[in-house]
Amino acid sequence: MTSHKTAQTMKPATAAKKLGVYLEATPAEFQEGVVSRSELGALQTDPPEWLQELRRNGPHPRPVVAAKLGVSIAGLARGGVTEALTTEQIEALKNEAPEWLQKERATQAEVRKETVRIKEKNAQKQEQQEQQEG
Repeated sequence: MTSHKTAQTMKPATAAKKLGVYLEATPAEFQEGVVSRSELGALQTDPPEWLQELRRNGPHPRPVVAAKLGVSIAGLARGGVTEALTTEQIEALKNEAPEWLQKERATQAEVRKETVRIKEKNAQKQEQQEQQEG
């Protein structure tokens, strides 16, 4: 009995997410097909021109927009940003620095600080436990 491997494939939406691009902005053949793991790897290591262009200028999906603005995805929604944005639109938002963006950036900074504090506290606790045990 011989077993033959079948290539694992993923939906275009999953592949787009892994590539960090907005699915609706990808070429039709990408949107309509399936992507194998090896094809995804090839796209990541040697991106074609359309992928380079999307990564450079967008439109970008919300997780990428949020990262570029330094806010959470929920913060984007609170600010009324629900659509994909181009790099140019993101830069314009950064330059305008509306009140909601400033507030969300401050919130995100607090969240990061708190995450670091908790991590350090847990590491300290772990260290104390190890000293007590050893």
